[in-house]
Amino acid sequence: MDQVEIGLWGVPLAILGGAIRVSTPFIFVSLGECLTERSGRINLGLEGTLVFGAMSGYAVAYESGNPFVGVLAAALAGACFGLLHGWICKFKGVNDIAVGIAMMLFGMGLAFFFGKPYIQPQAPDLPAFNLGWWSDIPQLRAALQVNVLFIAGGLLAVAMAWMFRSTRVGLIVRVVGDSTDAARAMGLSPDRVRLLATGAGGALAGIGGAYLSLYYPGSWTEGVSSGQGLMAIALVIFARWNPINCFWAALLFGGAGALGPALQSVGVSEGYYLFFAAPYVLTLGLLILTSSPDRAMQGAPLELSLTK
Repeated sequence: MDQVEIGLWGVPLAILGGAIRVSTPFIFVSLGECLTERSGRINLGLEGTLVFGAMSGYAVAYESGNPFVGVLAAALAGACFGLLHGWICKFKGVNDIAVGIAMMLFGMGLAFFFGKPYIQPQAPDLPAFNLGWWSDIPQLRAALQVNVLFIAGGLLAVAMAWMFRSTRVGLIVRVVGDSTDAARAMGLSPDRVRLLATGAGGALAGIGGAYLSLYYPGSWTEGVSSGQGLMAIALVIFARWNPINCFWAALLFGGAGALGPALQSVGVSEGYYLFFAAPYVLTLGLLILTSSPDRAMQGAPLELSLTK
């Protein structure tokens, strides 16, 4: 069946399918950054963690023949980056943002160096659920291919929201993020909590990178992330540090990223390339809309570097 035959109704269909595919890395990176920032630390190095996770996940999946082993390797690599970031930031006078930029460059450099041998080989892909099995329309079946990591990301967002609201671990993270002095008065170690939160956030970013290389677009190249790690940080601010909002905001970003391919799928052949810039325009617009003094830091942890 020719792609144009689905008509204009295929545009929202393609955007839906694209939102599911494109949003998954945003979900994991934003949830990881949400956890890190709720502890009172910002990690601008997640772009490097995402890229290194994509490379390490792809390399291990290729060598082992198992994509899930690659995902675990990417999570471990991301956790190591997060722990290194957290360890450096505990020293007096060290700036979170400067360390994050350095870690971003470090992660990307390592990924490009070690990933050279894996640009050509084909690693096994992550499986997906075919929720469009009931349809005879190829475009609909393609749009409803839902990867297992997308489902895991949605469940993780719910679990993380519950953790912050109803568990001792969530209370500890929130206390440390809001007041270092109060945390110490409770007998907590803010440095240790932030170290673990940054490590866990890095692990989630690594998983997001593995999705990029093992499912969509499904290959390892040096430009695989397209700045998604940095955009996810803006997404967390837009979501007001709420995991559920991070999930919906990631879908919004994913839909924006799918706009160009959606127009192409219904035969729009002129100018659709401009719509590939939609996620970046959306990021800029959201930052402008949320930058007013009375709204920008609403809901932000009080110890976060951005609030000081």
